[in-house]
Amino acid sequence: MQKIIVLSASVRTGKKSNRVALFFEQYIKKHQLADVELLDLEDYDFPIFHERLRFLKNPSEKLIEFSARIKAADGIVLVTPEYNGGYPASLKNAVDVLYDEWKRKPIAISTVSDGPFGGNNVITSIQYSLWKIGALTVPALFPVARVMENYDEHGVPANEAFTGKLAHHFLEELKWYMEAVARMKN
Repeated sequence: MQKIIVLSASVRTGKKSNRVALFFEQYIKKHQLADVELLDLEDYDFPIFHERLRFLKNPSEKLIEFSARIKAADGIVLVTPEYNGGYPASLKNAVDVLYDEWKRKPIAISTVSDGPFGGNNVITSIQYSLWKIGALTVPALFPVARVMENYDEHGVPANEAFTGKLAHHFLEELKWYMEAVARMKN
């Protein structure tokens, strides 16, 4: 079975975007779409980027572990909040410290905000950073507006039927890219 990493990008105190990451982890498990693992950047506490992993003389064990998990994944659901029209520094650090691990990796992007636009302002900036390092960003997007109203702290959506339909389409696109990459490797 293929492996999907759900990457929760916020390290902010009281973060709300993690609700959406929890939803995806549960949805993927419930529908047996892939093996799934939730990686929360808060658990890694990466220092500010100084150099790519491959050039670091003494990388931390957590950085090596993070690299291995990203590399082993067949696809990634990236859940990021929007901060002032951009994505958080924690995500920029995680993207920049790796390189080969992201190359030709299918990544589906879910943007999250507490406001009415669902983090749409962050999409182009994170897509551009991922494209520059060779990641394959999936065209289907999953913007979440008013996250506090639409997901509880356990990742349960207020409207499960509607959210499930959106998630199904979003994850089917990710799986298509994952299968295409797997065929190309053979």
